[in-house]
Amino acid sequence: MVGDGPLGGYRIIDVTAMISGPLATQILADQGADVIKIENPAGGDHTRASPNRRGGLAAAFLNNNRNKRSVAIDLKHERGRAVLMRLAATADVFVQNFRTGVAQRLGLGEADLRRVAPQIVYASISGFGDKGPMATKPAYDPLVQAFSGLATVQAGSDEQRPRLVRTILADKLTAVTAAQAITAALAARERGAGGQHVRVSMLDSLMAFLWSSDMASQTFVGHELPQAEAASFIDLIYETRDGHLSVAVQTDREWQALTRALDRPQWLADERFRTPALRQGNIDARLALTQEVLRTKSSAEWLARLEAEGVPCAPVLSRAQVIRHPQIVENESVFESDHPRAGRLREARPAARFSVTPCVAVRGAPQLGEHTASVLAELGLSGAEIAELRAAGTIGG
Repeated sequence: MVGDGPLGGYRIIDVTAMISGPLATQILADQGADVIKIENPAGGDHTRASPNRRGGLAAAFLNNNRNKRSVAIDLKHERGRAVLMRLAATADVFVQNFRTGVAQRLGLGEADLRRVAPQIVYASISGFGDKGPMATKPAYDPLVQAFSGLATVQAGSDEQRPRLVRTILADKLTAVTAAQAITAALAARERGAGGQHVRVSMLDSLMAFLWSSDMASQTFVGHELPQAEAASFIDLIYETRDGHLSVAVQTDREWQALTRALDRPQWLADERFRTPALRQGNIDARLALTQEVLRTKSSAEWLARLEAEGVPCAPVLSRAQVIRHPQIVENESVFESDHPRAGRLREARPAARFSVTPCVAVRGAPQLGEHTASVLAELGLSGAEIAELRAAGTIGG
């Protein structure tokens, strides 16, 4: 199926599983690409077996595989690989996230694909990259968070106990990076560069992500700084009388507004807080004073006063609260749709919005092998050939 979005007309063969690859290709599917998800007939994508299920489908699978077609092929069968190659010959992009070296052993490496699709964009998603001592190691999100330095960044100091970000940041960031890189490679191909190999690793994605704000201490070669001391271990979540909120001030104008909202004009005369640099240097004292005041009233009272003075602030919302907040509702950040098996679903709308070629979710995540017969028929296989492949265990669905 060709979608209506900006990538309408492009076909992507997706042999990825879990999160980083499937989320990357879902982003492209949401933008109109025809994504054909290749799955093993014996169970399919690992996330199909995740908990929190309805209608035989797991939320983790539904949230990373909408707008795709599922074709069940056993790639360990020679005939299965031959069918995949016929599909690849019709495609613009091939995406895999096998452990380094596995695609080549299966006969699905870049050179193999180029024999049938010379101009294809071949995308590889890996954990630690395709070179170096960690290249062939298994990679899951917490391992990459630990190895990249993110866990010590999250701790606040190298001397504190490392902490993980409590979401699979590396997986999801890699997905966004891969989707953007694949689109860039397609744009380059349109300008005559031909097909190319796009390599994205979870480690590189997270390192690039950290560098813009968290690696200043390592930026100046020969003048690296220790990270043993944190500016502050107090975060910008404050307790109120009945809950929590966040307040963040940077400029002199915002600081002055905060002193008015909290009715603390004396802070303006305090030498510790006279400039942004001094306020940063005395961050613990400043945040402790702010917290002391904010405990005295409710979140609603403080948000009203802070907003009236133009202080940057926001309520702390739970997952159940955020989906019902007027900002989310009016911005249409979340939408509902009906899945033929899983029922009524709530999902996040694609983050990028296009004025001329809008992204519209048109199909829920597929059953395993749901589109095997129809996709193979598009390739020209007869009903008898498809039945023969199914009987041999080469395909499912």
